[in-house]
Amino acid sequence: MQDGTKISTPRPRGRPRRFEPEEALDRALDAFWTGGYTGTSLDELSAATGMNRPSLYAAFGDKRRLYLSVLDRFAQMMEAAVSTAMADAPTLADALARFYGGALTVYLGGEGIARGCFVICTATVDATEEPLIRDALHAVLRLIDAKLAARFRQAVEAGELPGDTDVDTLAALAAATLHSLAIRARAGTSRGALEALAAASIAQLLRPAR
Repeated sequence: MQDGTKISTPRPRGRPRRFEPEEALDRALDAFWTGGYTGTSLDELSAATGMNRPSLYAAFGDKRRLYLSVLDRFAQMMEAAVSTAMADAPTLADALARFYGGALTVYLGGEGIARGCFVICTATVDATEEPLIRDALHAVLRLIDAKLAARFRQAVEAGELPGDTDVDTLAALAAATLHSLAIRARAGTSRGALEALAAASIAQLLRPAR
């Protein structure tokens, strides 16, 4: 202005939005879940998280580190879900039914398309070329096996299964059904067919008790 008075720009009201790492990871998870590690570009991750590339690098490192962080977050959610499903179930059959039912809710819960399991349907694709992803995948599989073996062991102690039951083998078989459900869900198999497969698997897993 002519009198030299400075015009001050009003500050925006409210505080700037805080960076929420967990929210960003959840959004990145959705992007990776659809396109996989290799098939998801940094531009797509930037759009999904609302963060530009420098901000993504500063917060999570490169794309590999971001994917591994997302994988770890999903594994933690899986562990919590499995523990919840198994905790209050009165019988082994109930525990397995809750376990598979909860998994199917996740596998079929994508917007417009069933995505299957994030771990099984994305990590397996790049495990042969990415040692860190292979190690993370192996850790998740061991975690699921251990949780299931513990529940089978509990069933042995409760007299639901014979004392000489090979709980580790049963756990691996139960996990194999889980992985099959994940792949079949992503391939478009109906929920009814997947539930029937889960029920048949439970019946076979409980055969040592008969």
